[in-house]
Amino acid sequence: KKGVKMDRFFSMDNKFFTFMNKVADLCILNIICLVCCIPIVTAGASITAMYYVTLKMVRNEEAYIVRSFFKSFKDNFKQATIINLIMIAVGAVLYLDLNVAKNMPGSAGQIFHVIFMAFVIIYYVLFLYVYPILARFYNTIRNTIKNALFMAIRHLPYTVVMVLIGLCPLLLLFIDSYQIQSTLFVLFLVMGFGVIAYCNSFFLVKIFDHYMPKEENEEQKSEGTEV
Repeated sequence: KKGVKMDRFFSMDNKFFTFMNKVADLCILNIICLVCCIPIVTAGASITAMYYVTLKMVRNEEAYIVRSFFKSFKDNFKQATIINLIMIAVGAVLYLDLNVAKNMPGSAGQIFHVIFMAFVIIYYVLFLYVYPILARFYNTIRNTIKNALFMAIRHLPYTVVMVLIGLCPLLLLFIDSYQIQSTLFVLFLVMGFGVIAYCNSFFLVKIFDHYMPKEENEEQKSEGTEV
C-alpha cells in the first residue's frame, strides 16, 4: 500500500504536480508577454497572444505555451497593433483631460473630473475585453471594439468580477512591510499578469460560449462572428 501511495505522489497526474506545472506555464507565459510588451507598440499583440494561451489553458487544450503564444502574436499582430495604438491615444487623451479637470477651479473641475473618471472606467473595461475577443474571434477592428463594449455591458456581473481581479495588485500599496511588499511585487512581475489573464479567462470562456457556433471546431476561431 505504501508503494502505491508513493507511486501516486510522484505521478505527473498528481494534483500537486499538475498545479506546479500550471504555475510554471503561467510564469513562462508572463515573462514572454512582458518581454514582447517592452517595445510598447507590440504590447497589443503580446496581450492578445497571452489571452489566446490562457483561454486554451482554461479549456485544457494547451500543451505548447511558447509555440501557441507566438502563433497568435504573428496572426493577430496587425489588428492588435492598430487597436493598441488606438488604446494608447485614447489613454493619453484621458490622462490630459484628468489633469485639466484637476486644475480647474470650483465645482466645474469636480464635475468634469467625475465625468472623465467614468470614461476611464469604460476604457479599462474595454481593455479587459478587446484583446481576448481579438484572440478568440475573427472580425474587423471596428466590430472587435464594438463587441467588447457590448459583451462588457451584457455580462456585467462577470465584468465587475474581472475588474476587481485586475485591481488586486493595488492591494500591494496597503502593505506596511517593505520586505513583504517587495517580495510580492517581484512575484507579481514573474507571474502576476499571466495569473490575472488566466483567472479572467474562466469568465471569458463562459461569455464567449454564448457567441460560438455549436458546430465550430474548438481549436479554431469562429470566422466573422459578430454580436
